[in-house]
Amino acid sequence: MTGIALGDELFDLVRSLGLPDGDYAIFGSGPLIVRGIIEATNDLDIITRPAAWELVTQLGEVSTFDDGNARVDLFDGRITFGTTWKYGEFDLDELIDTAEVIDGLPFVRMEHVVAYKEAAGRPKDHEHVRLWRASTA
Repeated sequence: MTGIALGDELFDLVRSLGLPDGDYAIFGSGPLIVRGIIEATNDLDIITRPAAWELVTQLGEVSTFDDGNARVDLFDGRITFGTTWKYGEFDLDELIDTAEVIDGLPFVRMEHVVAYKEAAGRPKDHEHVRLWRASTA
């Protein structure tokens, strides 16, 4: 399966959940995937507010990230939900409130994604930022 097809499949899984509008946004690499900057690998990360969080906790088991923050993985770990994010300091309400709707789904704005990836500082994040900047040059 190509990255584009996998991305479409992941986004369709998110749509299938019927999450409440304005209560979640796709974060991490999802905003790059939807723009065709990178290919989808195997999962999506989604930040949530209480209504969406309550829904996903009814659908899957709550566990924790390495840093102790709560998470819910659905679809065999292909979609991970959280109420906070490990790298950087972000106002999740702002990330959700300012999300861009693309193909009917809310995606965290690229300036926030770049800040997150720069804070994370992992090799894949450096590459993602480089690819984003190259795409906008």
